[in-house]
Amino acid sequence: MSDAVKNTEISSSPAQATAPEANDSTYREVLHSARAWWFEDVIGSVDQQAVIGKRREECALSERYLFMTAMSGGIAILGLLLSSPAVVIGAMLLSPLMGPIMGLGFALAIGDFPWMKQSARSLAWGSVMAIALCALVVFFSPIQEITPEIASRTRPNLFDLMVALFSALAGAYAMIRGREGTIVGVAIATALMPPLAVVGFGAATANWTVFSGALLLYVTNLLTIAITAWGMARLYGFRTTLSERNTVLQNVAITTVVVALAIPLFISLQNIAWETNAQRIVRNELQDAFPANARIDQFSIDFSSEPMIVDATVLTPRLNAQADAQVRAALNRRLGEDIDVILTQFQVGTSASAAEQAQLSAARAREEEAASRRAEDLAKRLALVAGVAESDVTIDRQRRRAMVRSETLDGASLSAYRALEARISATEPEWTVELLPPAKALPAIAFEMRDASEQASGADEPEQEMALTERGEQSLATVRWAAQRIGLPVVLSGRRELVAIVRADLEDAGVAVREGSLSGQGMTVSPAWAQPENE
Repeated sequence: MSDAVKNTEISSSPAQATAPEANDSTYREVLHSARAWWFEDVIGSVDQQAVIGKRREECALSERYLFMTAMSGGIAILGLLLSSPAVVIGAMLLSPLMGPIMGLGFALAIGDFPWMKQSARSLAWGSVMAIALCALVVFFSPIQEITPEIASRTRPNLFDLMVALFSALAGAYAMIRGREGTIVGVAIATALMPPLAVVGFGAATANWTVFSGALLLYVTNLLTIAITAWGMARLYGFRTTLSERNTVLQNVAITTVVVALAIPLFISLQNIAWETNAQRIVRNELQDAFPANARIDQFSIDFSSEPMIVDATVLTPRLNAQADAQVRAALNRRLGEDIDVILTQFQVGTSASAAEQAQLSAARAREEEAASRRAEDLAKRLALVAGVAESDVTIDRQRRRAMVRSETLDGASLSAYRALEARISATEPEWTVELLPPAKALPAIAFEMRDASEQASGADEPEQEMALTERGEQSLATVRWAAQRIGLPVVLSGRRELVAIVRADLEDAGVAVREGSLSGQGMTVSPAWAQPENE
C-alpha cells in the first residue's frame, strides 16, 4: 500500500471519531440548559413558604370549614334527590374538601407529619359530618328514589380516576403558581361532595351497592388528588426531610396505592364496556326477530337481576308468537348467560311509515306525560315558596310559563322574593318563572364618587364621576325586577343627577317612573311605589 493511501486513512479516522463526541457534547449542553432553566427560572420563581403557608391555612379544622362542609353536603343531597345538576354544581363550588386533600399531598412531599395528621383529621371530620348530615336528610325525606344524578355516582371506573388525575394536576399547578382562580373549575371536575352525599343516601336507605360504589368514587378522587399534589410538589422542588431510604419506601407505597386503586376501577370499566356491547347485541337480535319495517319502541336491560332481564316493546306489522323464545336463545348463545326476555308487541300498519308514526306517537305520549309531571312539580314548588295553594299557581304548558302571586312572608324583603324566583328558575331553564311579590318597601339605591377612567387634559387630579356602589347595583336590580312584576309606577326622590341615572335605567326596562322631591345633596336615591295615574 502506498504512503499516500496510508496517510489518507490515518487522517480520516480522527474526524470520524470526534463526530459522536460532538453530538454527545451538544446533547449534554441542551440537557444542562434545560435543567438550568427548570431549576432557576421555574422552581426558583416559586415562593415555597407562601405556598405552604396558604395550604396550611386551608387545612385547619375551623368553624368555617365545618359549616361550609355541612352546607355543601346539604345542598348536594337535595340536588341529587331533585336530580338537578345546577344545584349539585352549587354544592361542588361550596365544598372546602379540596383544601385538606391538597394539604395531604404537600405535607407528604415535604415530610411534615404533624401537618399530614392535621389534614387527615380535618378531612375525616368533614367527610363523616357530611355523610351523617346527608343520611339524616334522606332518612326524613319523602323522596328516596335513586335518581339519575345518584346512579351516575355509584359505578366509578378508570375514566373517573383519569378525570381526578387531570383535575388534580391543574389544581396543584394553580396553587403552586399562585393562580387559584382555576380551583373553581377543578372543584367541579373532581366533584368531591356529591359522592359523599350519595354515600349518605346509601347509608340512610340501607342500599350497600350505592354506598360502596359512591365510597369507592370518593376514595378514588381523594387519593388521586393527594398523590398528584405530592408529585407536583416534588416536581417543583418542595423538599422532604426524610432520608433517602424512607423516600424510596414512600415512593413504593404510593405506587402500590395507585395500582391497587386502578385494578377495581379497570374491572368496573370492563363491566361497563361489556354492558354497552350487550345492549348493542340485544337491539340487533330484537330487530332480527321481526320484519325489516318493524320498530323497537323502547327496551331496557336489568343487569343486576338473576337471570338478567330484557324488557322491550316492539311496533311490528306482523306479530311473532315465537319472538320471545327466539330472542332468548340467540342472546343466551351470544352473551353466554341465562337471560329472561319479556316482549310486548303492538301490531301497526304494514308500511315502514306506519311503524314510524306509531313510534313517534308513543314517544310524544311519553314526552307529554313527563312534561305534565314536570309542570305539576313546578307548581308544587312555586306554591310552597309563595305560601299559597297549588291551584293559585298559573301554569301555561304551551308557552312554558309559570306565574304565582306570593303572600306576604314574614321577614322577607323584595330581594328575598327575587332570590326565590331565581333559585326556582335555575332548576327549570326551559320555563319562564314569575313570582309576583307583595308591594313591600323598595330598597334605597346608593351611589359613590369614583375617579373617571380618563383624566382631563392638563388636570393635576383625575376627574370624578357618580357611580353605583355594589350594593346600589343590587338594589337597582331589585327595584327594576319588582316594578316589572308588580306593574306599579315608581317615584324617585333624591339628588337630581342621581335620579336621572336611575330613571333612565328603569325606563329602558319598561318601568313607569315619576319624580318625587329633588335635592342637590346626598348620594342616595329613595324609590317608592306610586298609584297608577288613572286611579
